[in-house]
Amino acid sequence: MSTVIAKRYVKALLESFKGDELAKVRDALKEISKAFDTAKFTTIISTPDINKEDKKRLIISLLKDDNKKLINFISLLGENGRLLFLPDIYKELEFQISLKNSRYEGKIYADKEISKEQAESLQKSFSKKFKADITFKSEKSNYKGVKIEIDDLGVETSFSLERLKAQMSEHILKAI
Repeated sequence: MSTVIAKRYVKALLESFKGDELAKVRDALKEISKAFDTAKFTTIISTPDINKEDKKRLIISLLKDDNKKLINFISLLGENGRLLFLPDIYKELEFQISLKNSRYEGKIYADKEISKEQAESLQKSFSKKFKADITFKSEKSNYKGVKIEIDDLGVETSFSLERLKAQMSEHILKAI
């Protein structure tokens, strides 16, 4: 349900803000969303003991810019009791901007460090395949092999050493 609500508000943001102004809104929502990572902040916003006006003021105080349309947007969310949806709204806005600009970010998981050249090679080939600008962040994990995820495109691909060994064994057994 939160995604449906977030999409509705993002649609309004996309209609109200254009270009650089939209980028500033995205950045502001990103900063606000970071505040929700703190349990105490989320508790303050979700508790019914604190009135809506104080919650709105708290969130508006996080803004570096005094964009009146954005302040009105946050006020509207506060009046409708939707302030907890701000992180979802940020994620959906980020996704819609990525779709519009054909820019996506993916992650590479591996048990060994991926070199810069390898990451760039993967970026070039994935960008060419999907006709988009794709960048990767490398993360070390316990996965034996390499796993690539691009969430916004719904892409996940992997190369597992265990799977390769199993396929080789199966092929050898069939040949015998």
